[in-house]
Amino acid sequence: MGNIGFLLPLMVFVVVLRNFVVNLSAESPNTTIDLLALLALKAHVTHDPQNLLATNWISATSVCNWIGVTCGSHYQRVTALNLSHMGLIGTIPPHLGNLYFLSKLDIRFNHFRGSLPMELANLSSLKHINFGHNNIRGEIPSWFDSFTQLQSLFLHHNNFSGLIPFSLGFLSNLEKLILYDNDLKGQIPIAIGKLSNLKRLNLDKKQLSGQIPSALFKCRALEFLSLSYNALEGSVPQEVGNLTRLKHLYLDSNNLTGQLPMALFKCQQLEDLYLSQNALEGSVSQEIGNLTRLRQFYLFDNKLTGIVPQEIRNLTKLGWLHLDHNNLTGKLPSALFKCQELESLWLSNNALEGSVPQEIRNLTRLRWLYLDNNNLTGEIPSTIRFLPFLEHLDLNSNNLTGRLPALPPSLFGLSILDNNLIGEIPSSICNMSSLQYYLILSKKNLRGIIPECLGNISYSLDFMDLSMNSFHGKILGNFRRSCLLRSFCINYNQLEGSLPRSLVNCSKLEVLDVGNNNIKDTFPNWLGNLDLQVLVLRGNKFYGHLDDFEGRFSFSHLRIIDLSHNDFNGHLPSKYFESLHAIRSGSENKADLKYMMSNARSHYFESFFITTKGLEMQFRRILIPLTVIDFSNNEFNGKILETLGELHWLIVLNLSHNSLMGHIPLLLGNLSALESLDLSSNKLEGKIPAQLVNLIFLEVLNLSWNNLMGLIPRGKQFDTFTNESYIGNWGLCGLPLSKECSNERNLEPQPTKFDEDSDSVNWKFSILMGYGCGLVCGLSMGYIVFTTGQPWWLVSIIERGQQKYVIRGKIRRSGGRK
Repeated sequence: MGNIGFLLPLMVFVVVLRNFVVNLSAESPNTTIDLLALLALKAHVTHDPQNLLATNWISATSVCNWIGVTCGSHYQRVTALNLSHMGLIGTIPPHLGNLYFLSKLDIRFNHFRGSLPMELANLSSLKHINFGHNNIRGEIPSWFDSFTQLQSLFLHHNNFSGLIPFSLGFLSNLEKLILYDNDLKGQIPIAIGKLSNLKRLNLDKKQLSGQIPSALFKCRALEFLSLSYNALEGSVPQEVGNLTRLKHLYLDSNNLTGQLPMALFKCQQLEDLYLSQNALEGSVSQEIGNLTRLRQFYLFDNKLTGIVPQEIRNLTKLGWLHLDHNNLTGKLPSALFKCQELESLWLSNNALEGSVPQEIRNLTRLRWLYLDNNNLTGEIPSTIRFLPFLEHLDLNSNNLTGRLPALPPSLFGLSILDNNLIGEIPSSICNMSSLQYYLILSKKNLRGIIPECLGNISYSLDFMDLSMNSFHGKILGNFRRSCLLRSFCINYNQLEGSLPRSLVNCSKLEVLDVGNNNIKDTFPNWLGNLDLQVLVLRGNKFYGHLDDFEGRFSFSHLRIIDLSHNDFNGHLPSKYFESLHAIRSGSENKADLKYMMSNARSHYFESFFITTKGLEMQFRRILIPLTVIDFSNNEFNGKILETLGELHWLIVLNLSHNSLMGHIPLLLGNLSALESLDLSSNKLEGKIPAQLVNLIFLEVLNLSWNNLMGLIPRGKQFDTFTNESYIGNWGLCGLPLSKECSNERNLEPQPTKFDEDSDSVNWKFSILMGYGCGLVCGLSMGYIVFTTGQPWWLVSIIERGQQKYVIRGKIRRSGGRK
């Protein structure tokens, strides 16, 4: 019996040992396969910024202990690989297809490039793939249908091209399909409608075209559907009503037409509805009241008509309502002010009328309020001051009357230009210490003295525009050393005195426009140490010489300089022109037509006036490549400097209505970008240089009322100019003039009115012929003063490349997507 008791434990030990040896011999080769596959991946990584693989993936330790590797508990095979957010650079090797037990592969937020190897089709156990935010190229492989257990497929933000493969429709277990931000094109495959378990589909930011297939709405499990930023057309299918679980629908920025389908309002789980920037028509249905869970409703930039329905009061969770840039009419509905969760309300650029009701005080969470460009009347409600979180208020271009009321001190930006307000700027504006973006109070009927406290808040403001009012007194003179102003515009007022020297404290100042006031001062050389890009002094009483410019201040960034309609005299300043490096070298990227101050902190763009051929126009935005020199209507004398011929990127040059003498410099023919040249009403003599024919972009030429003689050059742009470009030069001959150059006598200049030194007669001729100075100060109002007769060449300079939305587009989605 004792021997039997000894043998039984021994037999059990032998059996266990045998099984262990058998399992070890069976598993070891398979573990080696996983090891070799991962080492191959490591070898294909050319850059490992954190040295994670270099120091951790070593054969001396089990792969199950490697960073990013997860193994199964039974067979110790690799079941998950997560290398996300490691900054790795490299390619995916075919050996990775040997990880047969792999169920999760996540390499998002790296820099893997190249195409996907076909050997990955062997990974039939995969349930989750995430290749997002890499540089993988090529077509999405059709062999993805090998992943029959796949539940999520993330291929977003890569360089995949071609069509969305039909085979994706066979992934019956797929719940998430995320393909946005690739180079895919073509139509949405109907086969996606077979994915009955699909909950999340994102096909944003591609080149998808055609109509939205009605089969797509067979995916009744969908909770998130985004097809934004494509070229989809047609109407929104009525079948959208099948998606009763849908919470987030994004169809914005396409070419969709037709009316909003009534079936859409059956999707009562909707929280986010984006249909903006399409061509949708019709009205906002009363059925909108059914979507009681709605938080974000974006319908801006469509062709909607009708009124805002009263049923909108049912949307008690609504936080973002953007209906701007449509054709909505009627009054602001009182029901709207029952949506007390509203944070952002955009109704601008419609045809709304009536007053802004006092009930606006109910929207205590409101941060953005844009009611600009409507037909609103009445006074600004006094209750607006009770909105404690209001940050941006825009009431531009309405018919609002009365005085400017006390406003909430929480405002970051305020714009109420182009209304009929009266009175002075209220002293309460001094309490608005939060102002840090823009203060726009231009083009109204405000009067009085500009409060000194505005100089104190310049330490936080980017943009201040008080232009086109009736302010008198002196310009603000207390700009702090911490002044952050980038643009200061006070044109078309009745301000006097001199320019305040404290402006030098505004070290970031790019635009200074004090035009059309009564300022009396010498040229502000002391501003030259700033990085000014636009300097407008036109229509004042500036006086003195510019030729004593000492060069201590460079003005090297200046691109637009307007000194017209002042009392400057003496010779043109050679050192000044030599310092204009921005006009000499041009912008860094000539093809990149960006506007000034187009970053996230600037909401508005600076405006300025240009006078050409007697037309004065105001433009609200300035393209960076635009360059202008306007010294017209002063008392400059002497010769036109050859230095001007070195300003190769100059587009507009106006030296008209001075007393300049001598010949037109041959070097002006080097101004290859010049589009407008006005040297009229001077005392220039000699022949028109043939080199000017080389100015192939020249659209406007005015050499009238000088002492020029000889044959008018022909060819290129000169073949397009009419008699008006040369009138008042009795010695000129040849086309387009009727006077032929038949003999020497015709080439000799005849005495002109300038020889008699009669400035008054000179002005009469200029005005009669339509080539005088710009219109009298104050006649030009609006964004473009003249709707007919304006030079199209100039409009194209300012407005080409124009975008529909400036900074507002960056705010629109700040609510975010889930």
